[in-house]
Amino acid sequence: MSHTSTNQPQSAPSKRSIDRFFYISQRGSSVKQELIAGVTTFLAMVYSVIVVPNMLGDAGFDKGTTFVATCLVAAFGSLVMGLWAKLPMAIGCAISLTAFTAFSLVLNQGVSIPVALGAVFLMGVIFTFITVTGIRQWILKNLPMGVAHGTGIGIGLFLLLIAANGVGLITKNPGPGLPVELGHITALPVVMSLFGLAAIFGLESRRVPGGILLVIVVLSILGLIFDPKVTFHGVFAMPSLTDAKGESLIGQMDIMGALTPAVIPSVLALVMTAIFDATGTIRAVAGQANLLDKNGQIINGGKALTSDSVSSIFAGLVGGAPAAVYIESAAGTAAGGKTGLTAALVGLLFLLMIFLAPLSFLVPSYATAPALMYVGLLMMGNVTKINFDDKVDALSGLMCAVFIVLSCNIVTGIMLGFATLVVGRLFAGQWRKLNPGSVIIAVILVAFYAGGWAI
Repeated sequence: MSHTSTNQPQSAPSKRSIDRFFYISQRGSSVKQELIAGVTTFLAMVYSVIVVPNMLGDAGFDKGTTFVATCLVAAFGSLVMGLWAKLPMAIGCAISLTAFTAFSLVLNQGVSIPVALGAVFLMGVIFTFITVTGIRQWILKNLPMGVAHGTGIGIGLFLLLIAANGVGLITKNPGPGLPVELGHITALPVVMSLFGLAAIFGLESRRVPGGILLVIVVLSILGLIFDPKVTFHGVFAMPSLTDAKGESLIGQMDIMGALTPAVIPSVLALVMTAIFDATGTIRAVAGQANLLDKNGQIINGGKALTSDSVSSIFAGLVGGAPAAVYIESAAGTAAGGKTGLTAALVGLLFLLMIFLAPLSFLVPSYATAPALMYVGLLMMGNVTKINFDDKVDALSGLMCAVFIVLSCNIVTGIMLGFATLVVGRLFAGQWRKLNPGSVIIAVILVAFYAGGWAI
């Protein structure tokens, strides 16, 4: 009898079980590739632990406790997505919904912080109900292919604009004329970003493993050396769940206060925005990662949709902002992420981030901007999937794409895509090509905007 098995590395069985649990080999990936993708996604979205607490802080939230809440929401959502839905999509506090919570609900409407958290919790409950009852899945199934591909193109363009604006390559035009203009092309952040983007082109062309992650790390090191704004603040910091008064936001949401007639419209606006914003993002990232079945539907789509809606309930409980799948997940899928191990690693890294807050300042925007620009360019490849033999469907998809970036709002693009598709079909005499679902969604979206409820 052979006893060679006792000499086998102990990690081999665990590696095989990880492979089976996440379907890594089945989806044509490897553990190493998934880990690289997870770190890439984390670095691309770690800025949220600075941006979200700052926005909520402007509305009177305690920045220290909201920092912890932001990390907890990202950890919880990404772990649920990774371990349950088994997809490479990371979840975090949505920037757009955070801005609405802080500036519209608290500052403009004068809603108290507990009531605002109650609104976030209530939004999560309604969002989850709509998800588990199959309404979101029904929306996905009734998404016309032109609009579906157009959403991917539009999100790609949107990512490009966000990244370019974040480093000052494209800036707001203060004078008359078009709303944007070229920034200072010779500024350090711009030069670093363009250099990094070109480097990613070359490394990905040569299929260098972890090329995107390598660029992020190198640019961060260069920033630490040459950029006085990038400074070392230390490594470790003990988190605090209470503010200076010893009060915590965990479990402090006021649900009854959020059920008042003055707040309910804002809750519904959050729900509607999340439905189409997050659903469109999930569809676009899944498409970019080739995680669609033969019918063009997302693999484990129901679980993916439930993961982000449940995360908003959790956000209300711990004192955070509404959650959603991050567009930056596409940076990880571009780096090779195809399974839930990518998202699970992101979740673990955000748990660790609670204790390593000072390190979040070591990754400047121009270190992650090239990755986002690269992903944006890749997602624009959806244009090749549009069927231009069907002009109404194709042009409605392009309408969706263009207005996502022009309005800086994913839901606006989707609304215009649906509306032009339905009206276009009628004028083309192609009403038989319209399914009732598309018409219903178009009417609801147009009514949502016409009523002035859009965020």
